[in-house]
Amino acid sequence: MQHHPQLSSGKALSWSLAITVAFVAVEFVAGLKANSLALLSDAGHNFTDALALMLAWVAFYFESKPADEVKTYGYHRAGILAAFINALSLIGLAAYVLYESYLRLRKPQPVDELTMLVVALAGLGVNLGVMWALHHRQKQDLNVRAAYMHMLGDALSSVGIIAGALLIRWTSWYTIDPLLSALIGGLIIWTAWDIVRETLNILLEGLPRGLTLEGVRSAILEVPGVCDVHDLHIWSLGSRIHALSCHVVIPDIPPSESEPILQRINYVLAERFGVHHTTIQFEHAACPVSEVGCWNSTRERSRALASEPRQVGQGH
Repeated sequence: MQHHPQLSSGKALSWSLAITVAFVAVEFVAGLKANSLALLSDAGHNFTDALALMLAWVAFYFESKPADEVKTYGYHRAGILAAFINALSLIGLAAYVLYESYLRLRKPQPVDELTMLVVALAGLGVNLGVMWALHHRQKQDLNVRAAYMHMLGDALSSVGIIAGALLIRWTSWYTIDPLLSALIGGLIIWTAWDIVRETLNILLEGLPRGLTLEGVRSAILEVPGVCDVHDLHIWSLGSRIHALSCHVVIPDIPPSESEPILQRINYVLAERFGVHHTTIQFEHAACPVSEVGCWNSTRERSRALASEPRQVGQGH
C-alpha cells in the first residue's frame, strides 16, 4: 500500500504537535516544583518547538492549496514566513533565558535535582521520537527542518540537564542550574540563526542554497545550439520549488528548429539543479561559425534527447 507523502507529513506534524504541547505543560509544572530555571527554560524552548510544529502544520495546509487568479504562484511562501517568524521567536526567547540565567547566577537557589533528572529523561524520549517522525521530511521542506532543528536542540539540552542534575546531586553546586539555562539560551540562538538566514534569502528572492549562477549558466551553454546566456535570475518560490528566467541566444533558425533546444535546456535544469519552473526567452543572432557548426552536427541528437519519454517538468 502506497502512502501519499504530503498526507504522511501532515499526520506526523499533528501527532508531534500534540505530544510536544502535552510535555510542555508537564515540564513547566515540574520546573516550578523543582525550582529549576533549567527546566523552566527548557519548557520555554519546548514551547517554541510546539509553535514551530504548529506553524509548520499551518504552512503545510496553505502550501497544499492550489494557485488561483490572485495567488498565481500558490501559497508556497506561507511555509517560509512561518519558519521566519518561528526563528525570530526563538531569538526573543533566548534573550529572556540569558537574562534570567544572569540573575540566578548572581543569587543561586536550591533545586530538586531528582525531578530535573526524571523530566529531562522524559523530554529526551519525546524529542527523539518527534525527530524520528520528521527525519525524512526535513530534508525536503525548510519549515519542517525548522521544527526538526528545534527538536534537535531540545534533545541536546535534555542531555545537558540530565548531566547537570547528576552533578548537582553529587556536589550540591546549584550554580549548575543557571549555567545550564545559559547554555540552552546559546543553543536556541544557534538553531535559529541558520533558519533566519535561509528564510530571509528566500523572502528576498536570493539565489537558492547550493546553486551558483555560473554553474547554471555553464550548464545551459553546454546545450547544443546555445550561443550565449544573459539576464539569468534564479530564486525560490518555497523551500522546495525554484524558478528561473533568462535570455538565451541561439542561431537564426526557424521556430520549429528551436523547440528541441528549449526542451533540452529544461531537461538539464530539472535534472541537474531541480529547477522545474522556467521562463526562457530566445534571441536569434548570427553565432560564430564554430558554434553554428556545432549546432548543425548535434541537432539530431538534441531532438532525440528532447523527445525522451521521461518527464522533467514544463518550461515557459
